Amino acid sequence: VQLQASGGGLVQAGTSLRLSCAASGPTRRIHTMGWFRQAPGKEREFVATINWSSRNAYYADSVKGRFTISRDGAKVAITLEMNNLKPEDAAVYFCATHRARLYDSPGSYEYWGQGTQVTVSS
Repeated sequence: VQLQASGGGLVQAGTSLRLSCAASGPTRRIHTMGWFRQAPGKEREFVATINWSSRNAYYADSVKGRFTISRDGAKVAITLEMNNLKPEDAAVYFCATHRARLYDSPGSYEYWGQGTQVTVSS
């Protein structure tokens, strides 16, 4: 499975940005996909995840109410709509496919995209 993330960029605080992630290859096993982020000098942290069949979504407290994860029903792809961005949201954002167990742990994810940079100026 290959994941291609896109949509990052430089934005001002308070504005919005939309990230996309498309999966290719043997994607039939994918049941949940999510987003993580990693800022310089920090550990990779959970942002959001969505279950393919139920469409149930889960969010980190830090982004709840501002970010929305959704899936593209026609494709094996997810998006992350990020609103009211804050400087602390700046990071490299990674999409990943969930394998098993804790949905908010990087160790529970199997395949990872290359990451897309989000920079937020204050």
